[in-house]
Amino acid sequence: MKPSRAIPGVMLLLVALAGCGKGGAGGMGFKPPPMPVETAPVVQGRVADRFEAVGSIEASEAITVVSEIDGTVVRLPFQEGTSIARGGLIAQLDDAQLRAEVNRTEALRDQTQSTYNRVKSVVDQGAGAPQDLDDAAAALKVAEANLALARSRLSKTHIQAPFSGALGARRVSPGAFIRAGQAITDLANLSELRVNFSAPERYLGQLHRGAEVAIGTTAYPGYALRGRIDVVDPVLDPTTRSARIVARVRNPGGKFRPGMSANVSAVLSQRQNALTIPSEAIFAEGDQSFAYVVKADSTVTRSALTLGTRLTDVVEVVKGLSPGQTIVRTGHQKLFEGAKVIPVNSHPAGQTPGTPQ
Repeated sequence: MKPSRAIPGVMLLLVALAGCGKGGAGGMGFKPPPMPVETAPVVQGRVADRFEAVGSIEASEAITVVSEIDGTVVRLPFQEGTSIARGGLIAQLDDAQLRAEVNRTEALRDQTQSTYNRVKSVVDQGAGAPQDLDDAAAALKVAEANLALARSRLSKTHIQAPFSGALGARRVSPGAFIRAGQAITDLANLSELRVNFSAPERYLGQLHRGAEVAIGTTAYPGYALRGRIDVVDPVLDPTTRSARIVARVRNPGGKFRPGMSANVSAVLSQRQNALTIPSEAIFAEGDQSFAYVVKADSTVTRSALTLGTRLTDVVEVVKGLSPGQTIVRTGHQKLFEGAKVIPVNSHPAGQTPGTPQ
């Protein structure tokens, strides 16, 4: 009786083993489900290589207005912080003494001129020595020189703007006695600015005289002016191997002021049909960069890339991709060759963040 009961148990075990064998054969063909990834298109557009540096802004013309002579300030007719035209009066010094000196030297010049005329008449008649005429001519020249000197000193009491610009605050008051060289105010031409910056030697072939630059400042975010390089120093700094460069830029509205820092940008070269992909789509193994390309059957293949210019959030691809291809933007960490994917929150063509303009 015991052996007869064992037979059904053995048969059940064989059936179970047979079922497991069939299940194992089916297990060898199991495929994992598609992996969710974010994708992005390979975008074709303009990419520019840029040079960027921080510089300093200064006025194209700027001076501290000073007196050339000692004197008492009679008038300061300008208004602080306003503009003045070239030749406009900035300060008037007391000129009574110097004006009297001009009158005196004018009288002496006239007297010397009369003497010269008489001597010349006598010599022309043959009644005088030529030496007398030479002495009279020399005396006349001295008198004319003394008059010119007196007039020059008088003109220094009339302090004028040498160029058009904006005036600063007054440093003196009417009635004050000032010495030669003492500051009266500042004058700067803000309509045109100079921007000083330095560039490494490797850029000097492209940052030449006449090259266009864009100038911005932290005081006015998003506002930039365009100018051109005016000076490239012929001698480089032997320590930094860089050259001092000066750019000139028009300043309509006078927003930029001397002393501000400047963000200088220049386009060195540009390519109209460059290919770019998001930076996060790229991964590296050793020195080689890769990206996963999504094929038509939703499987991925790894493509080796040659990279070019790196922009804010995209990278130029020189070799390894074609326009219109779709790449895995995020989620490539768990992918492998031939893996099947399903796009999630993909970026359609033309909407990739950081697409070059």
